[in-house]
Amino acid sequence: MRVARFPARPLSAVAILLLLTGIAAACSGGSASVAGPGERAMGAVSAAPTSPPLLDPPIDPDIGINNITHVIVIVQENRSFDHYFGTFPGADGYPRDANGHIDVCVPDPEAGHCQRPYHDTNLFDAGGPHGLVGSRISESAGRMDGYVRALEQIGNGCEHRPNDFPCRQAGRGPAGQPDIMGYHTAKEIPNYWAYAKHFVLQDHMFAPESSWTLPAHLFLVSAWAATCPDLGDPMSCRSDLEFPGGNAADHGRKTWIPADGAPRPYVWADITWLLHEHHVSWAYYVGSATCLRPGCGPSPDQEDTAPVQNTLPGFKTVSVDRQLENIQSNEHYFAAAAAGTLPKVSWVMPTTNRGEHPPDDIGNGQAWVTRVVNAAMAGPDWLHTAIFVTWDDWGGFYDHVRPPKVDANGYGIRVPAFMISPWARRGYIDHQTLSFDAYLKFIEDRFLGGSRLDPRTDGWPDSRPTVRENAQQLGDLYTEFNFDQTPIPPLILDPWP
Repeated sequence: MRVARFPARPLSAVAILLLLTGIAAACSGGSASVAGPGERAMGAVSAAPTSPPLLDPPIDPDIGINNITHVIVIVQENRSFDHYFGTFPGADGYPRDANGHIDVCVPDPEAGHCQRPYHDTNLFDAGGPHGLVGSRISESAGRMDGYVRALEQIGNGCEHRPNDFPCRQAGRGPAGQPDIMGYHTAKEIPNYWAYAKHFVLQDHMFAPESSWTLPAHLFLVSAWAATCPDLGDPMSCRSDLEFPGGNAADHGRKTWIPADGAPRPYVWADITWLLHEHHVSWAYYVGSATCLRPGCGPSPDQEDTAPVQNTLPGFKTVSVDRQLENIQSNEHYFAAAAAGTLPKVSWVMPTTNRGEHPPDDIGNGQAWVTRVVNAAMAGPDWLHTAIFVTWDDWGGFYDHVRPPKVDANGYGIRVPAFMISPWARRGYIDHQTLSFDAYLKFIEDRFLGGSRLDPRTDGWPDSRPTVRENAQQLGDLYTEFNFDQTPIPPLILDPWP
């Protein structure tokens, strides 16, 4: 089996001609890329330049991951690996005793005894605290037994909104356990388990840092989360896992949102800077009502993506490169997937109530992910596509694996993750140590000739403490592919099984 990776090959004359044609078309639009006040993602869709689909070459096993021409990263919210796949056969799930029973019992200081995992058949979970402090308590100096204590000390959202519908649906386990000790199986999340069985399950995917959604999404696109005291100097930035960029927020908030506008808080380099420099197309897909510029006001409906999941408008690089229009509506993703015009790199974010953030219905989240995956499978680019699905943090739910330490910022607690591709090693469980940095590394190796987000070489010097993609512990996603096998056919699933 050959899994060799190769740097991206030089553009052919035809590709260069098409690239120049695309640039000319974009420039001829005049003010198309400069939207008016209060632009939402739907506006970016109408303004975004389109180009005819390019015909992908036949599959050649000898060129390894160069066969992949479209990378799609789907990110949901707030679940741990054990919570979704702790009983998946062959995975590094719950520890077992000699009789095969789950051998876990987490101390409960208030109850005076320990709490055991249970099969949670409820689609609504209240979850637990999942910020920096909650992580430290939960990890408990590597013992991984502080989850219940963290919940009792910090609480969760449902304690503040107990009358909200999803909070009323959430409940405790059969022995009174908080649902952070619950686990789901193929009964509740059959599509996720089907993807794991047919394609590649990653059972050592760690959140990039020990905190919550915002820093996780900053790491997703830049391998760092920081606050920069001098918003004109990337060398002033310092790691921040609580409220990165909060110094640029308006109205006393702790986090910046796109409606705040300039100055943008994230002044270090992100992956779109390198993609732009190498003429690699990309898009970041969000809800159609998602605010991208000041003046939006409250969202008119629930078709918006939370600002903490939409960080690219806050990067100075995106402004300098004039690529805000690449942040597009999710509807544009479905249209591009069907037409064969997806960019080389896509990130797809959920909208309100579809992200699986507790206490949201996980059935809604699974249905959303299934729709996104089905669209890619049914489109003309399936044979050249790799889809990576993950969750941004652990959501307070129990996980037994101690995160490895690569630097002062992480890794964080383990999250669910799997890879879908016709060239995935069928039914394989990848035990390598992975994090979101592995997605960046794969993109860099496939499309950027191995260039890294490295201040010494990327043309945008900053003060990041680590070139995360080069971490010794980090595995390589290219090992999950087998280009010699018969391609796996599309697995089109019912979003509501």
